[in-house]
Amino acid sequence: MPARNPDLHGNVPDKSPVALLLIDVINDMEWEDGDKLLKHALPMAKKIAALKKRARQEKIPIIYVNDNFGKWRSDFRKLIRESLRGKTRGAPVIRLLKPEGDDYFVLKPKLSAFFSTPLELLLTYLDVKTLILTGVAGNMCILHSAMDAYMRDYNIIIPSDCIASNTLRENQHAIAEMSKTLKATVLASAKIDFAALKRAQLPA
Repeated sequence: MPARNPDLHGNVPDKSPVALLLIDVINDMEWEDGDKLLKHALPMAKKIAALKKRARQEKIPIIYVNDNFGKWRSDFRKLIRESLRGKTRGAPVIRLLKPEGDDYFVLKPKLSAFFSTPLELLLTYLDVKTLILTGVAGNMCILHSAMDAYMRDYNIIIPSDCIASNTLRENQHAIAEMSKTLKATVLASAKIDFAALKRAQLPA
């Protein structure tokens, strides 16, 4: 006798071997040293916005993975509204990277995009094999997310101009670590060829 619901976990409309992750870009940056991060995050956001536009044209799934900032009763759209309300430091970044209706989003409680989140299940439904990681902070949430992605055998791409940390030194150290230890491909965002990435992972 067939199951009443053969798919208990839902489904997604997209299938793609590549996904673009925007990590913690919805962020008011209202904390000590938040101004230091903003200095690097604003030019980063402009690069991510351009990369996201190209990704959409190639039908690459775009996934926002954002900290819930300890607000367990909140949701993603509420985080956006609250971060844009008033004159928060992070508002210019959020305006550049505000999600669109068909983007995916996942809330996370800790540093890694994978820890206690449904991200891995979503990536499985999307058939993703390669992750492009962008966002903040390079030496914290991006690095920890890359570590967890590496342990799950994802191919990792780091657009070096699409991540930011409080200092250039911290950012450069994180990029070097991801390249050396996690075998991440590091390159400028303008050099990412989405069509080629998709073709490279098609079965022979």
